[in-house]
Amino acid sequence: MHSIKQTNRVKIALSLVLLIFLTIAVMVPFYFMVVGSFKDVQNIFSNGLNVKLEISKMNLDNYKSLWSNQDGIYWSWFKNSLIITVLQTVFALIFASMVGYGLALYRFRGRNAIFAIVLIMMMVPGSILLLPQYKLFTQLGLMDTYLGVILPGIVPAGSIFFFRQFAMGLSPEYAESARIDGCGEFRIFWQIYVPLMKPAFGAMTILQTMNTWNDFLWPMVVMKSDRNFVIPAGLMSAMTPYGNNYKLLFAGSVMSVVPIMIVFMLNQKQFIEGLTVGGVKG
Repeated sequence: MHSIKQTNRVKIALSLVLLIFLTIAVMVPFYFMVVGSFKDVQNIFSNGLNVKLEISKMNLDNYKSLWSNQDGIYWSWFKNSLIITVLQTVFALIFASMVGYGLALYRFRGRNAIFAIVLIMMMVPGSILLLPQYKLFTQLGLMDTYLGVILPGIVPAGSIFFFRQFAMGLSPEYAESARIDGCGEFRIFWQIYVPLMKPAFGAMTILQTMNTWNDFLWPMVVMKSDRNFVIPAGLMSAMTPYGNNYKLLFAGSVMSVVPIMIVFMLNQKQFIEGLTVGGVKG
């Protein structure tokens, strides 16, 4: 018994050491970014890379330049990212939850075939679909528009799979009782099963928001004018062969993290519960 307890303590200690190491590995680049955003560019790259925490040399000049750089173009990027992320996340949660719920709780011909297609789409790299999507959206006249960026991501296969796995653990008896009382199918879904799937919505809200907010390739392909860029594409445009706008890069990168942190803090409880319950039920 004593040896078993000692072995468990060793495992716990090793796990803590590993987690601490991973935390440091993740936080160090973020630390460099935050400290660099409060320093002058000349001070950062003097004598190599200077990212020491020197309070006397820190200021808000980089953040002030966000307002003035090219007539505040960063805030156009921020607005574009915000609009696209909110709309795509809302539509993705609605449609993916409906599809996942239908695949889990309804019995109909072709259900397994549809689920197989969902699994295949999860395995297909998005870059493979880039060319056909580009041709289609060019013909539809949706290039350089919000709709052109949003449409391909409103029914994500990964979210469908997650909602389906979560809904598989919900009892179909709720629906049967509601039908006896005269409820329609959409009312059953919105008023009965959506509240039960709240942890799944919390988890998918964070994941979908992060994926959309950080998406670079497709928005870069669709959006042509500088003012219509999203933040990742806009910050990438600051890196040129003729010079790099590090003021914009450092301060803009820090500001781009803030919305994701807010979303996570608002949904962290549901996020953890959703992933845990979904993983056990799946």
